Amino acid sequence: MSKPRVLLLGAPGAGKGTQSSRISDEFGVDHITTGDALRANKGMDISELGFEFDTPGGFMDAGELVPDEVVNEIVVTALDNADGFVLDGYPRNIEQAEFLDERTDLDAVLRLAVSEEELVDRLTGRRVCPECGENYHVEFDQPEESGVCDECGAELTQREDDTEETVRERLRVFAENTEPVIDHYAGTEAYAEIDGEGTPDEVWEDVQAAIEQRA
Repeated sequence: MSKPRVLLLGAPGAGKGTQSSRISDEFGVDHITTGDALRANKGMDISELGFEFDTPGGFMDAGELVPDEVVNEIVVTALDNADGFVLDGYPRNIEQAEFLDERTDLDAVLRLAVSEEELVDRLTGRRVCPECGENYHVEFDQPEESGVCDECGAELTQREDDTEETVRERLRVFAENTEPVIDHYAGTEAYAEIDGEGTPDEVWEDVQAAIEQRA
């Protein structure tokens, strides 16, 4: 079997990061995220495009969204250089999906389906270490000592964007932008919907089987 080219879709909190890492390890492919691709190319010269900034880093440092045209080229360059991949966090809208279709063939498009209430529980319960970046959860992944990072001993905090009001708004925006992307792929031979509400191991069994059936 050649190394698979996988697109993983799902709302914030659906478990894309966990499953992407397992796909990368199991199939020996690159895990490509929009954020990583942008950070790796912060200094890329985009002056010929005539934007406000001459590099992707200019937008990022100013707290502004990097234009689709720039994101598209950076992500596709990363895909071109990869021997198989799992793509996570892109495409975020239908224009990006259509661009991706023109530039690469996908073996599997997997959607991790999780209800809104489950997503809210997962995201509002998340706690992070401000020192080393380790993630925990008040229900599913507790540290040995409550509120204290196992790795470095720092006090855990809740991210500002993990409050319920902010989480529900993030999910609304995700649905508005990304549901058309899901509709775009649904019905194609590559597409499969995975129940994302099981344990990580249960979800992984379905993810692995879906990739092996398609790659």
